[in-house]
Amino acid sequence: MPTPYLLIEHLTKSVGSKVLFEDISFAVNEGQRIALIARNGIGKSTLLDIIAGKTDYDDGKITFRNGLKIGYLPQAITGDAGVSRAVKNTLKFTQLLTQLGITDIDSKPFDQRSGGQQKRIALAQVLAEEPDFLMLDEPTNHLDLDMVIWLEEYLRKARITLLLVTHDRYFLDRVCSDILELDQNQLYTYHGNYAYYLEKRAERIEAQNAETDKFRNLYRTELDWMRRMPQARAHKAQYRIDNFYEIEKKAKRTIQETDIRLQVKSSYIGNKIFEAHEVSKRFGDLHILRSFSYVFARYEKVGIIGNNGTGKSTFLRLLLGELQPDSGHFDIGTTVRFGYYRQQGLPFDEGKKVIGIVRDIAETIDLGNGDRLTASQFLQHFLFSPAQQYDYVAKLSGGERQRLHLCTVLMRNPNFLILDEPTNDLDIPTLQVLEEYLRAFKGCLIVVSHDRYFMDRVVDHLFVFHGDGIIKDFPGNYTQWREAKCPGASRPIGAKNTGDVPTVSQTVKSKQSDSETVGQQNGQTAKRSSSAAQGANRGRKLSFKEQRELEEIERCLPLLEQEKAALEQQLSGGLTDPQAIAQASARYEEVQTALDEAELRWLELNE
Repeated sequence: MPTPYLLIEHLTKSVGSKVLFEDISFAVNEGQRIALIARNGIGKSTLLDIIAGKTDYDDGKITFRNGLKIGYLPQAITGDAGVSRAVKNTLKFTQLLTQLGITDIDSKPFDQRSGGQQKRIALAQVLAEEPDFLMLDEPTNHLDLDMVIWLEEYLRKARITLLLVTHDRYFLDRVCSDILELDQNQLYTYHGNYAYYLEKRAERIEAQNAETDKFRNLYRTELDWMRRMPQARAHKAQYRIDNFYEIEKKAKRTIQETDIRLQVKSSYIGNKIFEAHEVSKRFGDLHILRSFSYVFARYEKVGIIGNNGTGKSTFLRLLLGELQPDSGHFDIGTTVRFGYYRQQGLPFDEGKKVIGIVRDIAETIDLGNGDRLTASQFLQHFLFSPAQQYDYVAKLSGGERQRLHLCTVLMRNPNFLILDEPTNDLDIPTLQVLEEYLRAFKGCLIVVSHDRYFMDRVVDHLFVFHGDGIIKDFPGNYTQWREAKCPGASRPIGAKNTGDVPTVSQTVKSKQSDSETVGQQNGQTAKRSSSAAQGANRGRKLSFKEQRELEEIERCLPLLEQEKAALEQQLSGGLTDPQAIAQASARYEEVQTALDEAELRWLELNE
């Protein structure tokens, strides 16, 4: 049996009184591609730093295969990292830089570049060195969608062994085959994709909770014996006394489930929301907007995508009034209350405690229907334990700071949310909480994000920034846009392959990709009623797999209906070629059958 590339044995690490992980062991074998998942502050980045030799550890052993060439991209790049002379002048490095949007490597010193540029240059360097074993910490941060997809394909084709931390679940599915989860100081292994991980994690937590209940019952019996028979204990076997303390430890264990539903009340929003009238903006020769007009509808959820430098963040600042347009104007309804999540975060007072930051805004938060949460309870919804709430801001990780920033935005009860790259540095459990909140949010939403899974979950349609002031509306989510833009392109593994519905016909794709400029249409996409979840709650609770199946059906039904309508239009006179007519007829029968089966299953799950 070959020696593993990496062998971790009984590794333990604490920071002060906080244990990050204890007695964990795992191996990384040649060719494995492993994703490491955990909440912010649990120790993902610390573990990678330890393996890379950047941070010490308390106990355990780390062994690499002899002669192994190792590459490491940390989450935070220091300004003095620079580029090694051996790599800088190589053709491969130059080509990788170009793919990552850096074409002026000699024009500015490394330490004078933005954090995003430093991260991309460091990524190009570590890839150019062609390591045998590569560790990446949040590699998709600061990459636009095209770069993320390029990196996916690069890593998939490279003969490389990989250990990475990422919150991008489609990226995880496309690149990795195994998942390691750090939870409750322990490590758990899952051999499968993200959907498989969710299913098995839910089963693990259910089993652990059942085990904890069993030990709690046993603990009460043993505790009673320990209290009632102090003299008899001396004559009892020592093993029973020792066993009591083991039982006590297991009985007091708590499993923190992150499937939290945050239902913060949004302020009332009137019929008049937000209107843009012939707005234009440019910086020199760079056009951001050209006569942009749009009328936002109530409860509209818009995603913004486009390459870096096309003006997405500038567009948000114009909407918020932080920048003034060159011509045209915005007309904002009197009931609109903006909530703005900034990509760069907020400059919190390092000497304050987490609970103090929230209490400075409000002591209690209105959830609607007469329900209120204290500041402490609200923080727990965003996965800050009571102990963490009394930590100083200076001790927070980057992801924990972003999570705190998110709390301060949502607790003000906005009815128009503007989120600029909200997924950067947030862990997957926090993203799940945020996604569920946004799906139920009774207000308007504009979100800029390169996280495709997140976009697919929360938006109704997209503003696609093409550059030079050109913005087009696409009536669908990211995966649908990608299918329309690149027919036949591989769908992210996270969007089911087995038994998945047929893709939208080529005719519909062509019409969607050539949709009119945003200013000429509203573009809001109708959504299927949310009665599915309500209906399910009236009967027995859906299992984890059934809930995921229901969500997938609700995503696919509009696609089937859309393709059916397009085929009907083709067959009613749009086609003249006999072979094309025969193919369309056969396809129509397939779509109708799939639609009937999907609708029947939708009804079964809701009953």
